[in-house]
Amino acid sequence: VPEGEAAAYRGGEDVLDFPVGTVLIKTFAFAPDLRTPAEGERYRETRLLIHKADGWAAYPYVWNEGETEARYAPAGAWLDLAYTDPSGTPVEINYRVPNQNQCKTCHQLGDAIAPIGPKARNLSHEGPLGVGQIEDWTARGMLFGAPGNIDAIANVHDASLSLDARARAYLDINCAHCHRPGATASNSGLDLRWEQKSPEALGIGKRPVAAGRGAGGHLFDIVPGAPDASILTYRMASAEPGVAMPELGKSTVDDDGLDIVRRWIAQMRP
Repeated sequence: VPEGEAAAYRGGEDVLDFPVGTVLIKTFAFAPDLRTPAEGERYRETRLLIHKADGWAAYPYVWNEGETEARYAPAGAWLDLAYTDPSGTPVEINYRVPNQNQCKTCHQLGDAIAPIGPKARNLSHEGPLGVGQIEDWTARGMLFGAPGNIDAIANVHDASLSLDARARAYLDINCAHCHRPGATASNSGLDLRWEQKSPEALGIGKRPVAAGRGAGGHLFDIVPGAPDASILTYRMASAEPGVAMPELGKSTVDDDGLDIVRRWIAQMRP
């Protein structure tokens, strides 16, 4: 955030209102052995969202092998990655760094590019400095207008929470930037935001707008009590182009996330 300026709180469900000149930075890295994820982490790509006078603009960067610098890569890149997964199984994937135009796929809202993650409810937890991020940003003059107590979105990995809260949080964080009104997948009729209350908008008992091969022959987005008959989990379980969801940036299936969503659907009453 530019010196002397601050982001404004706009409600827990909305992205903070950042001043012109703000740069949001996200670096993607991986550990060679995910059984010890804190060891040997390697940078692969860094994405910037820069708030200019005429709106937000996206810039992808790719790191060199020595990890000494990242260079602007408007055409994106394909990176061969090899690692060991948490079970000890060797994995090799062809990792896709999106090109600059593809950034719109997830970041488009209406006619403009917009940030996705920095919502107050996503930041309302202890940060890397060991203090609450909202309180810390406020104390440092980086944020104004935030109340003292903001309900955080559910921690997907907290097994003490309900399946409903964990699955809804997973869908909000991973899917709702596209599956919401005004976004790139709004024509699907799905609205997977945390604050959505309508069962049909969430896909429960809802027929797909277009039943192509992505539907896998299934008739409803979510069939209560039947994850194997639900389009949502069918697409989450696939890494095949044209079927997989999300459409970009997916080389493997998130088995843990899929399991949470499957169990959430399984416990629904028909």
